[in-house]
Parts: sequence; structure tokens; C-alpha cells
Amino acid sequence: MKKTIGLLIAVCCSVVSFAQTQLDSVHYLDVIELSDIKLKQNAAGFKVTVLNDSVLNKNTSNFTDLLRFNSNIYFKENGYGMVSSPSFRGTNASQTAVIWNGININSQLNGQTDFNTINTNNINQVVIRNGGGSVQYGSGAIGGSVHLDNRLSFTKHLKNDVKLNYGSFESKNISLVTDYGQDEFAFNLGVNFIDSDNDYKYLDSDKINENGAFNNLSLNVNLGYFISEKDVIKLYHQSFIGEREFSGTTATPSKSKYEDENSRSMLEWVSTHQNYKSNFKVACLKEYFEFYQNKNSEFFTFGQVNTFLAKHNFNYKLSKQLSVTSILDYNLFKGEGSSFGNPERSIFSATGLLQYNPSTNLNLGFNVRQDVTSDFTSPLLFSMDALIGITENYKIKINASKNYRVPTFNDLFWQPGGNLDLVPELSYQFDLGHVLDFNWLKLQLNTYYIKSQDLIQWKPNISGFWSPQNIAEAHSYGAEVGLTISKKVNNHQFRLSSNYSYTVSENLETNKQLIYVPFHKANATLAYSFKRFSAHYQQLFNGDVFTTSDNLKGPFYSLQSYNVANLGVNYKVLQHSNHELELGLKVNNLFNKLYQNVAFRPMPNRNFNIQLHYKF
Repeated sequence: MKKTIGLLIAVCCSVVSFAQTQLDSVHYLDVIELSDIKLKQNAAGFKVTVLNDSVLNKNTSNFTDLLRFNSNIYFKENGYGMVSSPSFRGTNASQTAVIWNGININSQLNGQTDFNTINTNNINQVVIRNGGGSVQYGSGAIGGSVHLDNRLSFTKHLKNDVKLNYGSFESKNISLVTDYGQDEFAFNLGVNFIDSDNDYKYLDSDKINENGAFNNLSLNVNLGYFISEKDVIKLYHQSFIGEREFSGTTATPSKSKYEDENSRSMLEWVSTHQNYKSNFKVACLKEYFEFYQNKNSEFFTFGQVNTFLAKHNFNYKLSKQLSVTSILDYNLFKGEGSSFGNPERSIFSATGLLQYNPSTNLNLGFNVRQDVTSDFTSPLLFSMDALIGITENYKIKINASKNYRVPTFNDLFWQPGGNLDLVPELSYQFDLGHVLDFNWLKLQLNTYYIKSQDLIQWKPNISGFWSPQNIAEAHSYGAEVGLTISKKVNNHQFRLSSNYSYTVSENLETNKQLIYVPFHKANATLAYSFKRFSAHYQQLFNGDVFTTSDNLKGPFYSLQSYNVANLGVNYKVLQHSNHELELGLKVNNLFNKLYQNVAFRPMPNRNFNIQLHYKF
């Protein structure tokens, strides 16, 4: 591991040094080019939230905390830095899609993405899309989708970004990102290393978080080259190597360890013409893990999946108001593991998107998708959305969709207990949004309803083994409110951003709220800046959650609501056109509150993080 880290850092330093010799000036650019065209052109009727550089820079911890404090998503985290699972509008982790530069990267083993294996220092932009997206993004996009995008800017520039972090519990974070571009060629490269003893204190007890240490290394490399005036070739690569000791609960200690390696490589050819645009992608993805019940033992279980993907998007403008898009997508999955053998799956999908913009105040979309899957029958999917401009400052967003989730390799083939008779989960939903937008204020209100059937649940069978079954039906409904206020008075800049969600998610067989779905969740960030000084205060409220399906209350059946606050201050020690050095201090869990988001797994006490951030 140490040799790998040293080699990668040496490569990065060499790249930075080479790039510096090629340029006489530095240009800081704000041009953003998304690899995911559908997110930009076919989401007019959906709630879409963009977390840009200013928000990402306030996050000195992990991806889970970034979304926890800046979105409506609720997270279950098995202790800080451990497995992190999202709950989006009352759905579960396998019903939230994670999209990397336009392709779905959810695990084929358990159907979800562990948000603590994603590093935001190597991502230029995070976009959250509320509502069903299975037509555009395939299996799992039921509650919503989280999009991770990398930026390539074909303008003469060089930017380097170095972050050094040190914090409580011997936590260290080193990040290096370099971005270079000319008229025909662009690349960016990012390396990030995190290491932490993670031995925080359990408040109101004499215990600490034992066996919780973790470290990981991530690498991002992205290249782009114009082979002609209308054609550009792009290469995206991401690697992650991690090792975590899985901490136990307050009652049960643990000695387990988990090692995982994930890699994603994608080649993209974009051809842009006057009336049409063609986008062709080929990708290879690998996920691999080893689990040690005893970290001191050489015995482990393992699992891996190799994914091969080919995807073609073709967008044609029939007129200024009307455009159509076809998407052909082929995926081949090959798995191997200690508990599920050697499964394979292939999926071919055909998608049609129609976008109609008769005026600046009306945007309509209608989309259909059909999958052909090797091991079960897939449903025909559809979605419709509309953006209606009532006035210059008031808009209405409407969308409706049919979505699905296919059974994972674990669901089908896990031994003992896998069930080959499972069928895909289905979901129907409707969303109505109101947007009030002024120069200094933006207010969003969304109400929604989701009806799901054939939900996959693991339950004990007659042999005593746990086995998945299509048994449950559920519905979710609620409201989401988002408010952003930005005001500048002379050199004083103020910004308030906040989110609130009310969620009812019930099992229709029992009329009980689903576990780990809070009725109420809210967060707010107040940011202030004056010349070289800036500060921000974050507040998070999570309501009570049930931890058992019968909705009993008490310390063994539910988790109490909690309020958690963070405070950060930054000062730019050096500020020139070519160089900028900033020193930051952040206090997490400012008021030292005892809280849990998974039963019997306390989160950290008050802790500190110091950051040195150098741009040149």
C-alpha cells in the first residue's frame, strides 16, 4: 500500500512539474462540461440540485457528510467511516442510483453504492436528481440519483490544488489535483489519501470506537483530445483502494476487516454537428472485496464483478423546438465469489427520449425504455415531465414515471438462501414542484407520491436460512422544501441554504413506517465572507426513526431525534492572481452531542480538523 501511494504521488508531482513548464500564464475557469447529456437536456421537470466547488470545499470529512448536511437524503452509517447507505424519499440504498459521468455504478452484488468509498476532492461537481430515473439510468433509480461529474475545459489554463488535512483521532487527508488545458487537449488528475485511527470516544460511557481504523487511496485521471473540429475523444479513469476495520456495536466488539478495490475506465467519443450529436461510450468496471472475520487470520471470503459496457446516445434536432434521442445500451456482468459461485448477466436496453420546447415558458419531455435481460423479464418503463413558466420568477415542475430494480447477484445466488424466482421491483410515482426564483432568493417546494410493489425483502425460510422474497408493497409520500438566500453588502457576503423534508414511507401490509426513515429531516448552512475571511455554520436535525418493523418506541426499538452542528472558519493567508493559500479550521459536532443513525453505533464526539489549501 505504501509503495503504491509513493508511486502515485511521484507521478502526480511529475505531471504538475511538466505542465508548469508549458504555460506562461494561469487562467481560472468556470466552464463546466457534463459527460451526462441527459441530466442537462432531459430533466426540466425534475428537482435538480447542484453542489458546486464552494460547497465541496466546505466539506473536509467525507461524501456522506457532504450530502447529509446539504441535501434531503438520510444516511445510515455503521459508525463513522464505515458502510454508508442512503435513504432517498423513504426508499432504501439499493433504490438510489449513483451515476459516474453518465453511467450507473451501483454494485451488482448488493445493488447499492457505499458513499464512504467516494472521494469528493477528485470530483468537480455533484448533482442530486430527485425522483424516478430508471428510464435514463436503469435499475435502482427509484428514489433518486446522485451524479458525479468530471470537468474537462479546452481553454489554455493550468490549475493546481493541494489540500493537507489533519484532525482528531489521528486523521490525515492529503489531496492533489491538477487541471490543464489547451484548445485541442485537456486533462485533469487527482490523487487523494485518507488515514484515520478513528478511535473516537463514546459519549456518556468509558468506551471508545475500537477496531474502527481505516485508510484509502483514490486516483482520478481524465483526458480529452479534439481529433477534428467536431469530434472529441475523452478517457475517464477512477481507482479506489481501501482497508477498513469494521467497528462493532456498544454491546458486541468486533475484530473484522474489509478490503476493497474498485476501478472504472471509460472511453467516450463525442461528435457534434449542426442538427445532431452522437455520443459513444465503452467502459470496463471492476469491484472486488475481501472480508476477514478476524483481521489477524489469513482466512477471508471474497466477491468480485467485472462489468463491460457499450452505450450510444444519438440526439437529433428536428426543429428548434423539437428533439429526439435514442440510447442503445449493452451491459455484461461476470461475477465470482465465495458465497454465490460464478453468475453472469447480460442486459440490452433501448431508450427513446422526446423533448419539446414550444416556448421559453414550456418544456415537455416523454421517455420510454425496454430492457432485454438474460435471467428475467424486464418491464416497459416510461417517464413524462414538464416545466411550465407561470411568470418570470415562478415555475412549476411536474413529472411522473414507472421505475424498477432488478434482483442483485446476492439476491439470486447467495448460498445459502438465494432465490432464483425473484422478479424486479416496480415503482410508480408522481412529483409536483414549485420554484420561486429571484436574483437573491430561491424557494423550492416539492410534493410526491411513490407506490412500490414486489419489494425484495430478506426473511427466514422454513430451513432457517435467510432468503429474499417478493412479498412487500409500500408507498411513500411527503414534501421537500429548499431555500437559498444570497446577499452582498459592500464587501460582506451572506448566504443561507437550507432543506427540510417530511417523509411517510409505509409497508402497506402493516401500515407501519419503514425502518430507518425519519418523518422529519432538516439542515441549514449559514456562510459569511469578508475580504480574506470566511466562516460557515451547519446545523442538522434528524427526527426519530424506528429500528424494528413493528414501530415500537424505546431504546431497543427506535432512535431518538438529534441535532448536530459544525462550525468552520477560513483565512486566506496569501492571495494573488497566481497563488492562493488558505488556512481553515473546522469543528464537527460543535456541542458534543451523543447521537446514532444506526442502533448501538454511536457517532463521533466533538472533533477538529485543520486544513491547509494551496492553489497555484
